[in-house]
Amino acid sequence: MGDRDASEDLSLPKATVQKIVSEIIPSDLTFSRDTRDALIECCIEFIMILSTQSNEIAEKESKKTIASEHVIKALEELGFNEYIEPIQSVIMEHKESQKVRDKKVGKLESSGRSVEELQREQELLFAQSRSRLNSQQ
Repeated sequence: MGDRDASEDLSLPKATVQKIVSEIIPSDLTFSRDTRDALIECCIEFIMILSTQSNEIAEKESKKTIASEHVIKALEELGFNEYIEPIQSVIMEHKESQKVRDKKVGKLESSGRSVEELQREQELLFAQSRSRLNSQQ
């Protein structure tokens, strides 16, 4: 399990692990706390091995940041090929959500108005809405 002194404080949220496992196993099965704790230890070990392998790949490419392609390459090297397709799907979903987020940020920047101007405009719109609401009552 490697150097446990350096990683003794590493853990995963037990409630999250419990939820994930509960979603995966049939509803008529349960698992003990010891089993859950062993599963958490295995997950931590897997993450550490994958992180180390990904880091080595990044270093070979003279990169200071581990990118998703480094993780995918590490999964290949470690023999976890069945994980690659689901991970690539998650990466694509993330990139799409980033595009939407970036587009929203881009609208603000491309408006040509300062944040203060936009806030004043928003306050004016709120005041107009309140005025209309009050006049209808």
